[in-house]
Amino acid sequence: MRLVFMGTPAFAAACLSAVLETEHEVVGVYTKPDTPKNRGMKLIPSEVKVLAQAHGLPVYQPTGFRDDEVYETLKALAPDLIVAVAYGKLLPQRVLDIPPLGCINIHGSILPALRGAAPVQWAVLNDLPETGVTAMYLNAGMDEGDIIDVRTTPIGETETAGELMDRLAVLGAELLRDTLSAIAGGTASRRAQDPALASYAPMLTKELSPIDWTQPARHILAQIRGLNPWPAATATLGGTEFKIWEARANAQRTDAEPGAPVSLTKAGLVVACGDGTILITKLQAPGGKAMAAADYFRGHPIDI
Repeated sequence: MRLVFMGTPAFAAACLSAVLETEHEVVGVYTKPDTPKNRGMKLIPSEVKVLAQAHGLPVYQPTGFRDDEVYETLKALAPDLIVAVAYGKLLPQRVLDIPPLGCINIHGSILPALRGAAPVQWAVLNDLPETGVTAMYLNAGMDEGDIIDVRTTPIGETETAGELMDRLAVLGAELLRDTLSAIAGGTASRRAQDPALASYAPMLTKELSPIDWTQPARHILAQIRGLNPWPAATATLGGTEFKIWEARANAQRTDAEPGAPVSLTKAGLVVACGDGTILITKLQAPGGKAMAAADYFRGHPIDI
């Protein structure tokens, strides 16, 4: 099959890499425009662009598909199938109508749960026991198309969103290879999603970062894991606002007010929360590097 691949981050790059190992021909790669980053605001290409260029594939970076010239360029590639993975843009109906075999997507959840931009992170934030990846046909709605296949996996008790993303990228790449084989062989199934079971995973913002210490420990731990690596959970301790990178459950009980430091141990800083305490094991002070909490507070004493 002649394929056009659309994607942007590392999750998508893993899927593109899997496609390049198949017999199918990738005739074009679409990714978002280069993004200015860091203090110098240097334009940084997406992981998908870097991979595509390394394989000598033509790369296209339109800001959208409303422009007729952009549409005609895509149409001229004459793809049999369009594969979109974490592309970051909704495809209009006229684009969906180009390939005779349709457009498919690999989504990082068990649809119809967690439709939207950040399904992997919200699976952790919502403290779900499992998640997965879904192969689906695209339609004009947001992650509403018919399901082709699903692969599931349990979420580890201490697994961060970043760690889960890495695992799902591998699972998604495997699912995509199998899905392409099924479509090429005419054996791909499809079933409609049940909209009554739909939930949503909106884009993450820094407004999610501050920890509410009146919440139960399990909720706070899920927040810390779900916002790692971005935007990171934050907490003010001893008058300093820290990024909290790692924490774990703690059996110590306390009458201290939620958010109050309770004790400093060799393992980290114990902090009161809504139903007991948690142990912060890794944090980052403003302008500093992430480090073990016990090491930081030995050098920067905090009132207990």
